[in-house]
Amino acid sequence: MEALQRHEYVVAAGHFRILLDQHPEEGVLLDRARVYLGLAEREIARRPVEPRTVEERLTAATAALNNGDHDGAETLARGVLAEDPHQDLALYLLASVEARRGLFDAALSYLGQAIAISPEARAQARFDPDFESLYDHDAFRELTESPLPGALTGLRRAKRGRGDR
Repeated sequence: MEALQRHEYVVAAGHFRILLDQHPEEGVLLDRARVYLGLAEREIARRPVEPRTVEERLTAATAALNNGDHDGAETLARGVLAEDPHQDLALYLLASVEARRGLFDAALSYLGQAIAISPEARAQARFDPDFESLYDHDAFRELTESPLPGALTGLRRAKRGRGDR
């Protein structure tokens, strides 16, 4: 029961099977064990659907970042970049991850790459709380200053708000 409560379904299922095999005379106990074994087996069979498309992986990376799972967000964003090194949102997400980790040089590098692909990201970054620790850095201000009028070309993909990432 402890393994089941800890969501260690494979371990719990093993214990319930042992109980069923070694104590066939315990009718009521075995009935409960079968119910719990069924529950454990259903949970084992339920596999999380892996995001497949670029959009699904970017959405999953954004959700991971919002949930504080920096490693998960990084893994997903890097996977997208392995297929498309010019994916501005993946670069922006990596910049956010690195800024949250306090790795300012890496954050600025990724942010600079994202802005080079999608200049509109500079305005978004200027007000993004993920980059609050960078607001006073000269390099951040240089990256996020507004370009000359007419230099913007239309936003490829907008990063969702903090609560919607």
